[in-house]
Amino acid sequence: MNRRDFLKNSSLLAGSMMLISTPFASARPKFKPRKISPNEKVNLACIGIGNRGGDIIKELYKTGLCNIVALCDTDMGANHTLEIMNQFPDAKQFHDFRVMFDKVGNSIDAVCIGTPDHSHFPSTMLAMSLGKHIYVEKPMAHTFQEVELMMKAAKKYGVVTQMGNQGHSEANYFQFKAWKDAGIIKDVTAITAHMNNSRRWHNFDSNMKSMPVGEPVPTSLDWDTWLGTKFWHDYNHDYINGQWRCWYDFGMGALGDWGAHILDAAHEFLELGLPTEINMLYANGHNKFFFPYSSTIEFKFPARGNMPACDITWYDGLDNLPPVPAGYGNVELDPNIPPPSTGQIQPSKLNPGKIIYSKELMFKGGSHGSTLSIIPEEKAKDMASKLPEVPKSSSNHFANFLLACKGQEQTRSPFHLAGPLSQVFCLGVIAQRLNAKLNFDPKTKKFTNNKIANELLQGSAPRKGWTEYYKL
Repeated sequence: MNRRDFLKNSSLLAGSMMLISTPFASARPKFKPRKISPNEKVNLACIGIGNRGGDIIKELYKTGLCNIVALCDTDMGANHTLEIMNQFPDAKQFHDFRVMFDKVGNSIDAVCIGTPDHSHFPSTMLAMSLGKHIYVEKPMAHTFQEVELMMKAAKKYGVVTQMGNQGHSEANYFQFKAWKDAGIIKDVTAITAHMNNSRRWHNFDSNMKSMPVGEPVPTSLDWDTWLGTKFWHDYNHDYINGQWRCWYDFGMGALGDWGAHILDAAHEFLELGLPTEINMLYANGHNKFFFPYSSTIEFKFPARGNMPACDITWYDGLDNLPPVPAGYGNVELDPNIPPPSTGQIQPSKLNPGKIIYSKELMFKGGSHGSTLSIIPEEKAKDMASKLPEVPKSSSNHFANFLLACKGQEQTRSPFHLAGPLSQVFCLGVIAQRLNAKLNFDPKTKKFTNNKIANELLQGSAPRKGWTEYYKL
């Protein structure tokens, strides 16, 4: 049975389930992942081969653990896809991932997905349903419900999954775990997360009245497939090649782009789960089309076991740097600002990162794999002899995924861990979009004070022809 027949039967079965109560899941065909021996290479298909997608492919190939057997991009042959096409001339080429699975699905063990946020979901769901292991760039998906369905599907189909927050296989991950296990990081009550670099939408007009006007579609671009599940938009150059990050309809702004590189270890090892409140404290340039120029978002997480309640406050925007505590140091600050002696200062420049406040200690850190340091410096010197040895990583994020496909390691950012983290960002984006304070029930996974916010958990209805991916 090929991919098209499988989807047709699955869609029919899903429709039948609305009429009668008999469960039909067992009637669907089962595709088990191929067992890959330690001496074999993983046969990898790549969906999204330009820009960041191309970077992912090169990193996976560099491990020496995979063969690139298929390349798929909605704009094959465009300037940004040519490098990968030329590097792997023997790989089969496709515009449409659905056609790829139809034609060469039997030769694929695993799939890497480096496409815009809005298009992660359908290709990931289809690949998992066909027994293919999945590496998908962060954030996992564009809506809360899509992430929920992806987590359930990963468990159902028994495939290896990895979200592409590569710092989760680097020094920060192992240090945070070692310091948490040793009791150095404990009783965390607040985290400040910040990403104040310039963003693509900072030059947009927040008074715009509509989305950009339609333009002729480039001849090389399969625009219909690029849109995927999303409702129809006329093509505009400000939607593609990274510009999709700007728009609520396609991307997740600075929070979705950088949150997983800054908060991943804290979210996992502090067992934060989902918040009970998401409060939009500041939104400069709020509008209904693209992300604010600057945002301050407060997430309130309840107590967990013997760990106290914890607030995360997210800052983005050029005019919205967070205050930093006394003793922070000036390594990442403007050198013209003298170091503080008491209280807090407002820096004029700050690299992406976080400040972690516990009842006894404060820590500062950057993004991706950069490690934490105890602040102020005097306290760090006092604690130096008490710090545990931090183990070295056995593999980077890309090798970790491929080794896991062969049963030799466990992935460090599987969907059951990366999913709730991605859902936190989905909740934050809803608060940005509505510019509202929202109450959320982590058990029912619903907002309790805003009907529109609940509708946004699922997002817009998928276009005709794209509904079956929500039923797999």
